[in-house]
Amino acid sequence: MRGFLASSIGVTCAAALALPLAPPAVAGTERPVPTAEAATTARPAPRAGTPTTTTDRTATTTTTDRRAAEPYAPGGTQSLPLEPLTRSRATPSAPGTTEQGLPRRAVRGFSLVGVIWDDPEAELHGRVQVRTRTAGTRTWTGWQDIDTHTADHRADPGTAEGTSGRVRGGTAPLWVGKSDGVELRVVPEPDDPEAAPGPHGTGASALPSGLRLELVDPGDAAEAAPLSGDAAETAALPGTPEEVPRTAELNAEVSAVTAADAANAGLAPLGATEIAELSRAETERELYAINAEALMAQLQAKPYVGPRPRIVTRRGWGADEGLREGKFVYTKKVKAAFVHHTASGNGYRCSQAPSLIRSIYRYHVKSMGWRDIGYNFLIDKCGKIYEGRAGGVAKAVLGAHTRGFNSNSMGIAVLGSYGAKKPSSAAVKGIARLAAWKLGLYGMNPRGKTYLKSGGGNLYRKGKKVRLNVISGHRDGFNTSCPGRKLYGKLGSVRSKAAGYQGR
Repeated sequence: MRGFLASSIGVTCAAALALPLAPPAVAGTERPVPTAEAATTARPAPRAGTPTTTTDRTATTTTTDRRAAEPYAPGGTQSLPLEPLTRSRATPSAPGTTEQGLPRRAVRGFSLVGVIWDDPEAELHGRVQVRTRTAGTRTWTGWQDIDTHTADHRADPGTAEGTSGRVRGGTAPLWVGKSDGVELRVVPEPDDPEAAPGPHGTGASALPSGLRLELVDPGDAAEAAPLSGDAAETAALPGTPEEVPRTAELNAEVSAVTAADAANAGLAPLGATEIAELSRAETERELYAINAEALMAQLQAKPYVGPRPRIVTRRGWGADEGLREGKFVYTKKVKAAFVHHTASGNGYRCSQAPSLIRSIYRYHVKSMGWRDIGYNFLIDKCGKIYEGRAGGVAKAVLGAHTRGFNSNSMGIAVLGSYGAKKPSSAAVKGIARLAAWKLGLYGMNPRGKTYLKSGGGNLYRKGKKVRLNVISGHRDGFNTSCPGRKLYGKLGSVRSKAAGYQGR
C-alpha cells in the first residue's frame, strides 16, 4: 500500500510544490529552490492514467484512480537519481573531476539521508556532502559530511542475506531532523598521479554506478494495534470495495507483529513496549528457567550474569514489521559483542531516538536491501537500550553488523558519531550493562578472550580462527574507523564495568 501512496503522491505533491517558493534566507545571491522533480521518486513521473508499478509493497495501481483519495502518509523513502554537476567559476572543481549530486530543491518531508549505489562490493572514493532546509522555514544548514566507508557493516560473504541480489552499496545514514529541502554533492577523490589510467580516464576516481540519494521519513510510531498504518489505510480507503482480496496481506501484517512480540515470550507479555529490568537474583532465576544447561552448571559453579537492563522493544520504538523479512535467523551462541557507532551524527535529542532508529531500519531494509536492521541492539546518548534485529533479545540472533564476524556474536551500536566526540557516560554504562547481561546468558567473561572463525573480510581470510576480546570494537574484526576513536577508547572501561556487573 505504501508503494502506490508514494507513486501517486508524487503527482499531487509536485503540483502543490509548483506554487512559488520564497528563496532561502542564506545568501542574497542564491537562486530560488527549483521545484522540478520536487516530489518525484526514482522513476519518471507517469502520464495521467498510466499504470505505475511500485516496489515498496509490490502493489500495482493507477495514479488517477487513487490521487484524490490519498493524502500524504508519513513513513517512506524518496529515492532520487544523482546527476552530473557543474561548478561555478567562483568554486571550480579540481581538474578532471566529475561531480555528481542534486541542485537545491524542495522535496517531501524527511529526517535522514544516505547515498546508495548498485554494486555492494564497489567503494565510493570521494566526499559526500549534503545541506538541508529545516521543515517549514527558509533556513538552510551548512554543508554536512556523510560517512562513505560502510562496506564493513554488512552480512557475511556467501550468506543468504549477503547474496540475496537485493543488497546495494551505500553510505552511512545521516540524521538531519525534519527537513523539506535538499542539496547534495559527491566529489570523487583525485587519482594517484602514478596510477595507470582506468576505464574512466585519469584525474579522479570513478564513482560507483547507480548513485541515488535516499531521503527517509521515519513516520510515526506504529499503533499498539497489530496492523501497521499501511494495512489500516488500505482497508479504509474511500472507494475500495470491501470484497477486495486483502486478507492475505493483512494476515501477514498481523503475523509479523505477533512473531516479533512472541520472540520475547517469557521476558515480557505480548504487545509490551519495554522489557523490564531485573535484579541480579531475579536475572539468575530467569536464566535457570530458560536455560537448562545453566541450571545444571549451577550445581558446579555460581553463574556470572549481570542484571537484565530495561530494553525498549521493537514495538516500543515503532517498528513496521511489514518491512523486514518474516523469518528469524539464529546463530549458535553469543561469544562476543562488537561495539559500533551508527555514524549518523550527534544532532538528535534522546526523545528522537525512536524516530532515528525507525529511519535506520528503513534505510537498511529498503535502501540497502538487508533483511532487517543490521544491529542486534542500539543505545542512545542517554543510555537507553533498544532491541534491534528481530528474533528475541535473549536469543543468538544473526545480525549484519561486523562483516566476517556476524556468526556467534552480537552487534551493539551507539547512536551517533564518536570519532571526535566523546560518548556520554550514560551510553558507556548502557553498553556495559547490556553486555554483562547478554554475554552472561552464554557464560562469557567480558574481560576475557574468545575465538571466532572469520567469514571473510579485509583483515582476516575466510576460515581463519581469530582470537578477539569478548567485548571488541568493530575495527578489531575489520579495517574500519568504527566505532570511532573516542568510543573505542572507552572499551577498556566497558569491559571492567561489565565484569563488575557480573560479580567478577
